[in-house]
Amino acid sequence: MRPVEFTTEEIVNAGQELQATGRNITGFALRQKIGGGNPSRLKQVWDEYLSSQAEVTAEPVAELPPEVADAVAAVSKSLADRLMELAVEVNDKAVKAAERRVTDVIRSMGEQREQAERELFDAAQMVEELEARLDESREQAADLDHQLAEVKANNQAQAVELAQVKERLAIIEDERNRYSQQVEQMRAERDTAREESAMLRGEVNILQAQSSELMRTFGTSRTQAAKKS
Repeated sequence: MRPVEFTTEEIVNAGQELQATGRNITGFALRQKIGGGNPSRLKQVWDEYLSSQAEVTAEPVAELPPEVADAVAAVSKSLADRLMELAVEVNDKAVKAAERRVTDVIRSMGEQREQAERELFDAAQMVEELEARLDESREQAADLDHQLAEVKANNQAQAVELAQVKERLAIIEDERNRYSQQVEQMRAERDTAREESAMLRGEVNILQAQSSELMRTFGTSRTQAAKKS
Protein backbone atom coordinates (compact mmCIF):
# COMPACT_ATOMS: atom_id res chain seq x y z
CA MET A 1 0.00 0.00 0.00
CA ARG A 2 1.29 3.48 -0.88
CA PRO A 3 2.49 5.42 2.22
CA VAL A 4 0.42 8.40 3.33
CA GLU A 5 1.88 11.75 2.24
CA PHE A 6 1.37 14.75 4.52
CA THR A 7 1.24 18.33 3.29
CA THR A 8 3.79 20.97 4.21
CA GLU A 9 1.12 22.83 6.17
CA GLU A 10 0.36 19.75 8.27
CA ILE A 11 4.03 19.20 9.01
CA VAL A 12 4.61 22.89 9.88
CA ASN A 13 1.54 22.94 12.16
CA ALA A 14 2.78 19.83 13.94
CA GLY A 15 6.23 21.40 14.38
CA GLN A 16 4.73 24.61 15.76
CA GLU A 17 2.68 22.62 18.26
CA LEU A 18 5.77 20.73 19.40
CA GLN A 19 7.68 24.01 19.58
CA ALA A 20 4.95 25.53 21.75
CA THR A 21 5.26 22.67 24.26
CA GLY A 22 9.04 23.04 24.41
CA ARG A 23 9.81 19.65 22.90
CA ASN A 24 12.77 18.95 20.64
CA ILE A 25 11.59 18.86 17.04
CA THR A 26 12.93 15.70 15.43
CA GLY A 27 11.71 13.59 12.54
CA PHE A 28 10.39 10.96 14.94
CA ALA A 29 8.63 13.59 17.09
CA LEU A 30 6.91 15.00 13.97
CA ARG A 31 5.97 11.49 12.84
CA GLN A 32 4.44 10.73 16.24
CA LYS A 33 2.57 14.06 16.25
CA ILE A 34 0.88 13.72 12.85
CA GLY A 35 0.53 9.94 12.95
CA GLY A 36 2.80 8.82 10.11
CA GLY A 37 5.22 9.86 7.38
CA ASN A 38 8.94 9.47 6.69
CA PRO A 39 10.92 11.03 9.60
CA SER A 40 13.68 12.28 7.26
CA ARG A 41 11.20 14.03 4.97
CA LEU A 42 9.27 15.51 7.91
CA LYS A 43 12.46 16.96 9.42
CA GLN A 44 13.58 18.30 6.02
CA VAL A 45 10.27 20.11 5.50
CA TRP A 46 10.49 21.61 8.99
CA ASP A 47 14.10 22.77 8.46
CA GLU A 48 13.13 24.37 5.15
CA TYR A 49 10.29 26.19 6.90
CA LEU A 50 12.68 27.52 9.58
CA SER A 51 15.12 28.65 6.89
CA SER A 52 12.36 30.53 5.07
CA GLN A 53 11.42 32.32 8.31
CA ALA A 54 14.95 33.42 9.16
CA GLU A 55 15.76 37.04 8.40
CA VAL A 56 19.30 38.34 8.51
CA THR A 57 19.72 42.11 8.74
CA ALA A 58 23.19 43.54 8.23
CA GLU A 59 23.92 46.58 10.43
CA PRO A 60 27.12 48.63 10.64
CA VAL A 61 29.25 47.68 13.62
CA ALA A 62 31.77 49.95 15.26
CA GLU A 63 35.31 48.62 15.58
CA LEU A 64 36.54 47.75 19.08
CA PRO A 65 39.61 49.38 20.60
CA PRO A 66 42.70 47.15 20.53
CA GLU A 67 42.74 46.54 24.29
CA VAL A 68 39.02 45.66 24.29
CA ALA A 69 39.47 43.46 21.24
CA ASP A 70 42.31 41.55 23.01
CA ALA A 71 40.17 41.11 26.12
CA VAL A 72 37.24 39.96 24.04
CA ALA A 73 39.47 37.54 22.14
CA ALA A 74 40.73 36.03 25.40
CA VAL A 75 37.23 35.74 26.82
CA SER A 76 35.95 34.39 23.51
CA LYS A 77 38.56 31.64 23.50
CA SER A 78 37.68 30.61 27.04
CA LEU A 79 34.00 30.85 26.26
CA ALA A 80 34.45 28.89 23.02
CA ASP A 81 36.26 26.11 24.90
CA ARG A 82 33.50 25.97 27.48
CA LEU A 83 30.80 26.07 24.80
CA MET A 84 32.55 23.21 23.01
CA GLU A 85 32.52 21.17 26.23
CA LEU A 86 28.83 21.97 26.75
CA ALA A 87 28.07 21.16 23.12
CA VAL A 88 29.75 17.76 23.47
CA GLU A 89 27.83 17.05 26.68
CA VAL A 90 24.49 18.17 25.21
CA ASN A 91 25.11 16.22 22.01
CA ASP A 92 25.98 13.10 23.98
CA LYS A 93 22.80 13.42 26.06
CA ALA A 94 20.71 14.12 22.95
CA VAL A 95 22.14 11.13 21.10
CA LYS A 96 21.55 8.83 24.06
CA ALA A 97 17.99 10.17 24.51
CA ALA A 98 17.29 9.70 20.80
CA GLU A 99 18.67 6.16 20.93
CA ARG A 100 16.43 5.41 23.91
CA ARG A 101 13.40 6.80 22.09
CA VAL A 102 14.22 4.78 18.98
CA THR A 103 14.68 1.65 21.09
CA ASP A 104 11.32 2.25 22.80
CA VAL A 105 9.59 2.77 19.45
CA ILE A 106 11.16 -0.35 17.95
CA ARG A 107 10.24 -2.41 21.01
CA SER A 108 6.64 -1.12 20.92
CA MET A 109 6.35 -1.86 17.21
CA GLY A 110 7.76 -5.33 17.76
CA GLU A 111 5.24 -6.03 20.52
CA GLN A 112 2.37 -4.84 18.33
CA ARG A 113 3.60 -6.97 15.43
CA GLU A 114 3.92 -10.04 17.65
CA GLN A 115 0.39 -9.49 19.00
CA ALA A 116 -0.99 -9.19 15.46
CA GLU A 117 0.87 -12.33 14.40
CA ARG A 118 -0.52 -14.25 17.38
CA GLU A 119 -4.06 -13.14 16.56
CA LEU A 120 -3.65 -14.08 12.91
CA PHE A 121 -2.22 -17.45 13.90
CA ASP A 122 -5.18 -18.13 16.21
CA ALA A 123 -7.64 -17.15 13.48
CA ALA A 124 -5.86 -19.36 10.94
CA GLN A 125 -5.96 -22.32 13.33
CA MET A 126 -9.68 -21.80 13.89
CA VAL A 127 -10.34 -21.69 10.15
CA GLU A 128 -8.28 -24.84 9.62
CA GLU A 129 -10.19 -26.60 12.40
CA LEU A 130 -13.56 -25.64 10.90
CA GLU A 131 -12.42 -26.73 7.45
CA ALA A 132 -11.25 -30.06 8.88
CA ARG A 133 -14.64 -30.53 10.51
CA LEU A 134 -16.32 -29.67 7.23
CA ASP A 135 -14.22 -32.28 5.38
CA GLU A 136 -15.02 -34.83 8.05
CA SER A 137 -18.73 -34.06 7.73
CA ARG A 138 -18.49 -34.49 3.96
CA GLU A 139 -16.78 -37.84 4.40
CA GLN A 140 -19.41 -38.93 6.88
CA ALA A 141 -22.15 -37.81 4.49
CA ALA A 142 -20.52 -39.80 1.66
CA ASP A 143 -20.29 -42.87 3.87
CA LEU A 144 -23.92 -42.57 4.85
CA ASP A 145 -24.94 -42.20 1.21
CA HIS A 146 -23.12 -45.46 0.49
CA GLN A 147 -24.77 -47.21 3.42
CA LEU A 148 -28.14 -45.89 2.32
CA ALA A 149 -27.67 -47.32 -1.18
CA GLU A 150 -26.74 -50.73 0.28
CA VAL A 151 -29.75 -50.71 2.59
CA LYS A 152 -32.09 -49.95 -0.32
CA ALA A 153 -30.52 -52.73 -2.45
CA ASN A 154 -30.51 -55.39 0.31
CA ASN A 155 -33.92 -55.25 1.90
CA GLN A 156 -36.89 -52.98 1.65
CA ALA A 157 -37.96 -54.21 5.08
CA GLN A 158 -35.23 -52.11 6.67
CA ALA A 159 -37.27 -48.96 6.04
CA VAL A 160 -37.16 -48.00 9.71
CA GLU A 161 -33.37 -48.19 9.78
CA LEU A 162 -33.28 -46.31 6.49
CA ALA A 163 -35.36 -43.52 8.00
CA GLN A 164 -32.93 -43.31 10.91
CA VAL A 165 -29.99 -43.12 8.54
CA LYS A 166 -31.73 -40.33 6.62
CA GLU A 167 -32.28 -38.48 9.87
CA ARG A 168 -28.63 -38.83 10.79
CA LEU A 169 -27.69 -37.70 7.31
CA ALA A 170 -29.87 -34.61 7.65
CA ILE A 171 -28.27 -33.75 11.00
CA ILE A 172 -24.77 -34.10 9.58
CA GLU A 173 -25.77 -32.08 6.54
CA ASP A 174 -27.06 -29.32 8.83
CA GLU A 175 -23.79 -29.37 10.77
CA ARG A 176 -21.82 -29.21 7.55
CA ASN A 177 -23.89 -26.23 6.38
CA ARG A 178 -23.45 -24.56 9.74
CA TYR A 179 -19.70 -25.07 9.66
CA SER A 180 -19.62 -23.76 6.09
CA GLN A 181 -21.55 -20.67 7.15
CA GLN A 182 -19.20 -20.14 10.11
CA VAL A 183 -16.17 -20.35 7.86
CA GLU A 184 -17.65 -17.90 5.37
CA GLN A 185 -18.74 -15.57 8.17
CA MET A 186 -15.26 -15.56 9.71
CA ARG A 187 -13.70 -14.82 6.33
CA ALA A 188 -16.19 -11.98 5.75
CA GLU A 189 -15.57 -10.58 9.25
CA ARG A 190 -11.82 -10.72 8.67
CA ASP A 191 -12.15 -8.83 5.36
CA THR A 192 -14.57 -6.33 6.95
CA ALA A 193 -12.19 -5.77 9.87
CA ARG A 194 -9.35 -5.02 7.45
CA GLU A 195 -11.49 -2.57 5.49
CA GLU A 196 -12.72 -0.87 8.67
CA SER A 197 -9.15 -0.62 9.94
CA ALA A 198 -8.07 1.08 6.70
CA MET A 199 -11.07 3.43 6.85
CA LEU A 200 -10.37 4.29 10.49
CA ARG A 201 -6.75 5.14 9.68
CA GLY A 202 -7.98 7.44 6.91
CA GLU A 203 -10.52 9.07 9.21
CA VAL A 204 -7.93 9.56 11.95
CA ASN A 205 -5.62 11.31 9.48
CA ILE A 206 -8.48 13.54 8.30
CA LEU A 207 -9.47 14.39 11.89
CA GLN A 208 -5.89 15.24 12.76
CA ALA A 209 -5.64 17.54 9.75
CA GLN A 210 -8.96 19.18 10.63
CA SER A 211 -7.86 19.60 14.24
CA SER A 212 -4.65 21.31 13.15
CA GLU A 213 -6.59 23.59 10.81
CA LEU A 214 -9.07 24.49 13.57
CA MET A 215 -6.25 25.26 15.99
CA ARG A 216 -4.57 27.45 13.40
CA THR A 217 -7.85 29.25 12.62
CA PHE A 218 -8.58 29.69 16.32
CA GLY A 219 -5.14 31.16 16.89
CA THR A 220 -5.58 33.58 13.96
CA SER A 221 -8.99 34.66 15.26
CA ARG A 222 -7.60 35.35 18.72
CA THR A 223 -4.76 37.37 17.25
CA GLN A 224 -7.16 39.45 15.16
CA ALA A 225 -9.45 39.95 18.15
CA ALA A 226 -6.51 41.08 20.28
CA LYS A 227 -5.46 43.60 17.59
CA LYS A 228 -8.99 45.00 17.39
CA SER A 229 -9.20 45.36 21.16
